[in-house]
Amino acid sequence: MSPRTPEKFEEIREATKQKIMGVALELFANDGYYPTPISKIAKQAGISKGLMYNYFESKEDLLKAIILHGIESLMDFFDPNHVGILTKEELIHFIKQMVKTIKEHVVYYRLYFSLMAQTPVLKLFENELWAMFEPFFKTLYEYFEREGYEDPQAEVYFFQSMLDGVGMTYVSDPDNYPIDAVEKKIISMYSKKC
Repeated sequence: MSPRTPEKFEEIREATKQKIMGVALELFANDGYYPTPISKIAKQAGISKGLMYNYFESKEDLLKAIILHGIESLMDFFDPNHVGILTKEELIHFIKQMVKTIKEHVVYYRLYFSLMAQTPVLKLFENELWAMFEPFFKTLYEYFEREGYEDPQAEVYFFQSMLDGVGMTYVSDPDNYPIDAVEKKIISMYSKKC
């Protein structure tokens, strides 16, 4: 058997890291962040507790990686050409992708929304989260201002609150919440100029 190449080693390392994050996501979402010990995550991921620390410095570091990875994935759909100027088509695309992402990753969003209501946990990664959201809010504000909305700042908060509300309500009852109909309504609202 030949020794592993650095590329193969990195591939295995990344796969293990993703497995740990997936197991932790499920446990944090279902059992809660504080009650879930690192030993349980390691056991379910099929590694030793000591090896966990080769991937993540702490349970806080693991949670931060999970949350920030999910937000980064969603933000990839916002201003996809990264020019800092949002078009109506890009806004509509973002709404569609956000709904699709929430539907595909219910467990992640159940965890995300539960953490947003837990101030001590939120403080663990609020600086990184704000750094990710600040350009989002700025670009949205400029878009609403260009489109002639009466109060662009209020529109930014309304838009963000509406999407968060849709997400929270959907993940609490995905079998009964009419998310596709709600998505159409939101798109209809933002397809028209106010």
